Amino acid sequence: MNPSELGGPLLASVSRSFYLSIRLLPRGLRALIGLAYLLARASDTIADTAEAPVETRLRHLAAFARMIRTGRMAGLAELQNEIRAPDPKENKLIAKLDECFAWLATLESKDHGEIAAVLQKIIHGQTLDLQRFGEGLEVAALQTAAELDEYIYLVAGCVGEFWTRVCLQHLPDCSHLGLADLRKLGVNYGKGLQLVNILRDIPSDLRQGRCYLPESELRAAGTSPSPLAHDPTKAQAVFDRWHAQAAEYLEDGHRYILALRSPKLRAACFLPWYLGIKTLRLMRKRSPLGSSEKMKVSRSTVRFALALAGPVAFSDRALAWVQAPPPDLSPPQSDESGSEPR
Repeated sequence: MNPSELGGPLLASVSRSFYLSIRLLPRGLRALIGLAYLLARASDTIADTAEAPVETRLRHLAAFARMIRTGRMAGLAELQNEIRAPDPKENKLIAKLDECFAWLATLESKDHGEIAAVLQKIIHGQTLDLQRFGEGLEVAALQTAAELDEYIYLVAGCVGEFWTRVCLQHLPDCSHLGLADLRKLGVNYGKGLQLVNILRDIPSDLRQGRCYLPESELRAAGTSPSPLAHDPTKAQAVFDRWHAQAAEYLEDGHRYILALRSPKLRAACFLPWYLGIKTLRLMRKRSPLGSSEKMKVSRSTVRFALALAGPVAFSDRALAWVQAPPPDLSPPQSDESGSEPR
């Protein structure tokens, strides 16, 4: 088991921009949060490997949750044999899970418990996802706003909660706020980031038979899940509502950053927040519902975010400058034909 390899090249290969945030963290938190991310990424790979039947993925998710909870790796070899992702980087992570578990076993009991707790919630969210959507042979949708809120909490809001708890445990003076207030902001921040991903990915999710926009809201807007597979723009009114909700959640992300005293923590938290609001702005200018291409920020935007992270780490004024003039995060407008906004 080599934590420097697992938390370095392997983590970088599967975490994309989040690896940059982890590298900005105070040294004492990098390994802990890096390992938690690797385990969450592994559970995501198990849940998303479409080459394996849904029943197989559900069985291995349950086994994976038991491994994390108990430390016993019964069923790991079978998991590694049956979960074969298209991405070789994800396959390498699955192949090294025994090393990840060995690393987990070296942590202090409190840190081990925090990772186990957040992974149980994430895996529960992934399990619900598979149970609700199945093999994706036809478009199915979440039923209510409460189901969508539950989902974004389980797969991302709880990560903001975990992040807050371990930061305050390791750096008690890192924030102007106490645990309860900072935790609430952290939950909403995580939910906002997940909502951005959901809104951006609506067309591709529909092609896989998944609609995260609530069916009750779609029907109130005069449509239903099935027609969206051919014309996602029919969901524009519902998309607009959740676009506005994502902006509200990311405003709590802004408050979260302002509450932090630690420059390194501020820099680490700023990066995903900035990329999130930039993605919301892109979706305001050009709705993803009318595009077949996945919407994402440019590499130059990521580089600019990294450059901004330094000043923001030490200055509330720099963070205010990023928001000034206040970003127009109102939802995109489309004409009656459903074409993209001008």
